[in-house]
Amino acid sequence: MTTISPSRKLVTLINVFTVEPANQRQLLELLARATETSVRHAPGFISASLHRGLDGTKVTMYAQWRSVEDYQTMRENPAPLPYLQQALAIAKFDPGMYEVVETYSGAA
Repeated sequence: MTTISPSRKLVTLINVFTVEPANQRQLLELLARATETSVRHAPGFISASLHRGLDGTKVTMYAQWRSVEDYQTMRENPAPLPYLQQALAIAKFDPGMYEVVETYSGAA
């Protein structure tokens, strides 16, 4: 379960893919299959959320890992590679690694 909190010392990946609108669904399916079949089973994986841009040109994956080392170990696993190679053939990839500093809630 995704929990966004500065007290949890997790590594957050926010990866933005730019894609032609005609390929957005295919990209979402590739990323979902990579995550479902191998990534989510890797040691240190906490959670992932896929987001699709309403204009069809963006897909963003928000993922949490226990550590940078756990993430790097998963990247060395060849199982998700075919999905990721197909994704990179249809989309531009802008990765980012973050830590949560602050969170805010509305006054409901």
